[in-house]
Amino acid sequence: MKLSRLSLTNFRNFSRLETSVPENITLITGNNAQGKTSILEAIYYLSTFSSFHAERDRELINFLELKNPIAVARIVADYVKAGQKHQFEIRIIKEQSKNGKPRFRKEILHDGVKIKEWQALGKFNSVMFLPQMMKIIEGSPSERRRFINTIIGQTNPHYSKSLSEYRKGLSQRNSLLKNLFEKRGDQDQLNFWDELLAKKGAEIIMQRITAIQELEQFAASIHNELTRGKEILHLAYVPSFDPHKKDDGQASMMNATINRDKYDLKQIESAYYEQLQKNRTEDIYRGQTSQGPHRDDIEFLSNGINLGVYGSRGQIRSTMLSLKLAEMDWIKTKTGEWPVLLLDEVLAELDDDRRHDLLDRVIKTEQSLLTTTDVKLFSSEFLENAERWQIQDGEIIPSK
Repeated sequence: MKLSRLSLTNFRNFSRLETSVPENITLITGNNAQGKTSILEAIYYLSTFSSFHAERDRELINFLELKNPIAVARIVADYVKAGQKHQFEIRIIKEQSKNGKPRFRKEILHDGVKIKEWQALGKFNSVMFLPQMMKIIEGSPSERRRFINTIIGQTNPHYSKSLSEYRKGLSQRNSLLKNLFEKRGDQDQLNFWDELLAKKGAEIIMQRITAIQELEQFAASIHNELTRGKEILHLAYVPSFDPHKKDDGQASMMNATINRDKYDLKQIESAYYEQLQKNRTEDIYRGQTSQGPHRDDIEFLSNGINLGVYGSRGQIRSTMLSLKLAEMDWIKTKTGEWPVLLLDEVLAELDDDRRHDLLDRVIKTEQSLLTTTDVKLFSSEFLENAERWQIQDGEIIPSK
């Protein structure tokens, strides 16, 4: 898979950008706040339809354009996948609602046909690493759920559809729980939502079990190389509802020896529905659903140590690099195509050995775009193989 052309209109600090994209490696240089990261953000948005920087889509619209009653930010990209040419267009639209207040919506067109977001996922694949992503390991469980959801969603659009339906069902169930607590009523009203959550939740759990196990195989091997054999990396899935049961019948916590491959979809669905039924009294009292994939977590262990609690800055950064490189390999096995690699200021905190290992891997990728404020961090061999863009005041100046 290769991106061949990129057009941005009123996206971030770009009022207008139109450029062809080099086939292999592009090194984007320039001072801070010139638009380097925004280019990577726009490309990554084509894969995930969400931004790692922005809490809301409205933040992606150029701030001068946003002052207008009607405003549109556009990303248009031409790319080649499996030998076929395609075009993506994404519009983030600000318009006036009937009550005069602004509302925001998103339109997605693929090869000129308007499609839904879950249908668009997986048509263009990219992997991005920027320093803020270390909160995947250091931050809250919601960051880790977002990480695994994004990975699986790029290779399986139906996962994203199941996730969306689960979230809507969860919201409805929680509203009903609060209503039952305040006004009492027949608890059998929960049956429909319990069935929906059990069905969609089982699909999510099943996909996460498989994806985390497969991703770990790639990440462990890469991490072993990056750390010169000093660290063994393990990814531990910590499900809120665990299909694996202890002898006493209670849900168990994750450990390295538990194998969930033996559970099929129907078994997980049945067990989760049963657990939702058991939890009803407690859930009504709390006014929220206490167990399910919306509360899952992932632990990243290096030599048995939980990096989210005890990891050093260097360990966490190396682990994130291993995960992102593993994500590349995993997407390739699932789609048959290499994703576009996007790296934002990744070399600054790496030692010489890990910097060399990473650049050696980047040279072998099909297409990569990297940003930096310091070209001296890159080897002469790498610079000889890379096209150079200099970003200044939102404009690209190609250079060698």
